[in-house]
Amino acid sequence: MELRHELEFDKDYTMEEAFAEAKRCLNCAKPLCRTGCPIENEIPRFIQAIAHGNFGLANDIIAERSSLPAVCGRVCAREKQCEGACILNRANKPINIGKLERFAADFESNNNLRKIKPNRKDQGKIAIIGSGPAGLTVAGDMAKLGYDVTVFERQDEPGGILLFGIPEFRLGKEIVRREVKRLETLGVTFECNVTIGPDRNLDALFEEGFDAIFIATGTHVPMEISLPGDDKAGMLQAMALLTSVQLVQNGRAEESLIPVYKGDKVLIIGAGNVAMDAARTCVRLGAESVTVTYRRGEEQMPANPSEFEEAKEEGVHFEFLAAPKEVIGSDIVEGLTFIRQELQEDGSVKSTGEDFTLPADKIIVAIGHKPNTRLVGPGNGIEVNESGYVVTRDMPYGMTSRQGVFAGGDVVHKPATVVLAMREAKKVVEGIVNYCEAKRFLGE
Repeated sequence: MELRHELEFDKDYTMEEAFAEAKRCLNCAKPLCRTGCPIENEIPRFIQAIAHGNFGLANDIIAERSSLPAVCGRVCAREKQCEGACILNRANKPINIGKLERFAADFESNNNLRKIKPNRKDQGKIAIIGSGPAGLTVAGDMAKLGYDVTVFERQDEPGGILLFGIPEFRLGKEIVRREVKRLETLGVTFECNVTIGPDRNLDALFEEGFDAIFIATGTHVPMEISLPGDDKAGMLQAMALLTSVQLVQNGRAEESLIPVYKGDKVLIIGAGNVAMDAARTCVRLGAESVTVTYRRGEEQMPANPSEFEEAKEEGVHFEFLAAPKEVIGSDIVEGLTFIRQELQEDGSVKSTGEDFTLPADKIIVAIGHKPNTRLVGPGNGIEVNESGYVVTRDMPYGMTSRQGVFAGGDVVHKPATVVLAMREAKKVVEGIVNYCEAKRFLGE
């Protein structure tokens, strides 16, 4: 199953375009772009390498800080990070850093520029639970340092949110699979269809000889909104929709699994990046109309500006300052009533008392996610806070309430961008290494 749309955004650079864009870089002595990057990527250095046609060097420089350049170059919130900080952004003409990063990564892969050899595995044995951005980052970094790494994934294929949560039109799944293959070449082992928690718990992993465990399970439990009438057929969760579409595209499910049909009128509650992904997916599924609704104003919308603009160009409608009040219909969804809000000077919103109703066949909730708490019980013993997020400490960085068990990414710091999850994962790598080295020194 393919979901295509006649509009194409953000096409890859040709070599000539990459040269031209790289040569616009001012190579600042104090690069603000690097400061704006959560993982402090050596941005001017790799751009200068591209400008001189040295793509191998460009990838070597990127690899100093990033394990997933082809991914980050496509889905990072660049306008809020590196490109937003670029000095040329003052004239609204920032260097397109993301496209240059993915150009370099794709060129290396497509032309087989380097032969990756498996690293030694003599520093210790590490288990990683979850194969999203944080899990893959730790897997790559630990493998490069000489650790024997095994990643456990509950789905039948590694990739986590990169594979099952971000739509194909934003991140091609062959790119994710390519990055996973790169890690396998480094010596990382992936075990899929394995859920760590109630059955195969942390006790069992330690008994199997793992020296340390990293929890990177992300946030998969959707936040719910309680509305009168929300028990009707046609109420959906955004991530469930995105996952079902990906499973069908992968040939692992029938198209009947997808709950949005051609000709549906779709309303989406929430205006983050997941809401934009769901909206644009519904357009591709043939929905008659797709409207994103948000209780605050456009300026307060959490979605990336580029995602918002592309959704509008694809025909998605937006209804701001609209707080959901009640689901309309008998047994199935027929519409949603909202309370009109007004924006106050301090940025808060206040009800105007005015109601209005929009028709709908499907209502999709996209207001965020929280962690699954399956690692809390017997045999695991992981402390979480009142919201279900894993509690960690600073020494060694990322260790949980249980010795030798670390955590990072969204399961600790709440849902964030791919590169922010990578930043925290890299800090946890240092904590794991310090722990394993101390353990070896003490002869444990």
